[in-house]
Amino acid sequence: MAFLLDRATMFSRFQSHSQKERDPNFLPSRRLHIEAGAREKALLEEDLALKRFKSHKKSVWRIKRMGDVLTIVVVAGCCYEIYVKAVMREEARKSEGA
Repeated sequence: MAFLLDRATMFSRFQSHSQKERDPNFLPSRRLHIEAGAREKALLEEDLALKRFKSHKKSVWRIKRMGDVLTIVVVAGCCYEIYVKAVMREEARKSEGA
């Protein structure tokens, strides 16, 4: 995962603290929080006209949970089928060799 980091972050780890203090172009990897402007706040406000189109959190949670359960069941079924075929193949080898 280290290769996914950008160069500035990667090289900043190798610099000593004294080098970071002397470098005027050094930007810390942790940025300061900037307050949202009036336009951003207006966009984040709840719009009553769109309220009826929003999904209900509980129903979305249930659908996600059903998807997770179905995924687990399918993966478990596939693993069981692979296990059964491997056991049957091993039994067939033993019966041919005996």
